[in-house]
Amino acid sequence: MLALVHLRKNETIPARAAGFGVSTATAWRYVDETLDVLAAWAPALQEALVGLGKGDFVIVDGTLIATDRVHADEPFQVIARPDGTPLTAARAHGIIQACLTRQILVLADRAYQRAGATVRIPYKNHREQPARYQEFNRDHARLRAPGERAFAQLKSWRLLRRARCSTPRIGTIVQAIHTLMTCDHSG
Repeated sequence: MLALVHLRKNETIPARAAGFGVSTATAWRYVDETLDVLAAWAPALQEALVGLGKGDFVIVDGTLIATDRVHADEPFQVIARPDGTPLTAARAHGIIQACLTRQILVLADRAYQRAGATVRIPYKNHREQPARYQEFNRDHARLRAPGERAFAQLKSWRLLRRARCSTPRIGTIVQAIHTLMTCDHSG
C-alpha cells in the first residue's frame, strides 16, 4: 500500500513513512522491493508484441518524464493495442525496428516523421490540403485516440509528472505502473 500511495501521490518517502508509522529506511525498502516485483511482471518489448504481425497495428506515443535532476528528463514510449490497452511502456529504444521486423503497422504522431516504412503519421496541415488528406488525418486521429487515452492514464500517476529519483529508476517505475494498469482484476 505504501508503494501505491507513493506512485499515486508523489509525496516524499519521509512523509509517507510518517503516514504509515514506519521508519524512512523501512519505507524506502518497501517501496523499492515492491516496485522491483511489479516491474518484473511487466512484459518486455518482444513479449508485448507476441501474437501481432502483418496486418495488425499498434499505437505509439512518447513523452519526456520530468525529473528533479538537471538536464535528465527521460524519453519513454507507450505502445497500445487498437482498443487502447497498453502493451508496454519503455524507453525509446528499438520499438519502431521491432514493429518493422514483424511488419506491424505503427500509428504515431508527427514526431515520428521518417521513422520507418511501417510508421504512419498524419499529413502536415497545409491551407490547400486535398480532401483525401484531411479525411486520412481524421481517420488517423480516430484510430489513435484509444492510445492517447492509454498514455493519459499512465501520466495520471503523479510520480510520472515529476520524478524525484535517478533516471535509471524511472524505467522500473514505468514498468511497475504498467503492471498495475494492466493487471487482471477478475480474480
